[in-house]
Amino acid sequence: MSFPEPLTRLIDQLRRLPGIGPKGAQRLAFHILKTPREETDRLCDAVRDVKDKVTYCSICSNTTDVDPCMFCTNPGRDQRIICVVEEPQNVTTVEKTREFKGAYHVLMGALSPLQGVGPDDLKIKELLARVQKGADEVILATNPNVEGEATALYLARLLKPLGVKVTRIAMGVPVGSDLEYADEITMHKALEGRREV
Repeated sequence: MSFPEPLTRLIDQLRRLPGIGPKGAQRLAFHILKTPREETDRLCDAVRDVKDKVTYCSICSNTTDVDPCMFCTNPGRDQRIICVVEEPQNVTTVEKTREFKGAYHVLMGALSPLQGVGPDDLKIKELLARVQKGADEVILATNPNVEGEATALYLARLLKPLGVKVTRIAMGVPVGSDLEYADEITMHKALEGRREV
């Protein structure tokens, strides 16, 4: 079944978004078509504003509408403790805990040789420069998958000779879960990261 050309173009553009397949793109396109003009104008304005006003912090690479970002300029944050994450959205996850009061550094990805992502594709040089200017601890908060683990190991090898304390976030069985559902890697990490009670 063919659709009018503008609708087909919209479906094609929506399909390019991560996690949106052909059916999802079609549903979204028809939803937009049925939505009142004022709402679609607000959506278009929001997309345009993101492209016009949001950038990456020149210090930590987090998303921001002011450069440097609020984390890098906040005098209440300890700039000597740097939490390294893969993507800007990971900063929000750490911030939700309301426990971390240090600085951030966003790598903009993780090492993945199969996908062609090497050290030069990430913000590693910038991290090393920040650490050399004065850091006491670097917390490696990369994802607990193959790429995140490889990235954490690579960074630890680069950072330890600089005399900075390098730590890794704890991993293991999530709170509220049952041990019977834990796979062997998760259980291994939980045992490895155990602490005295």
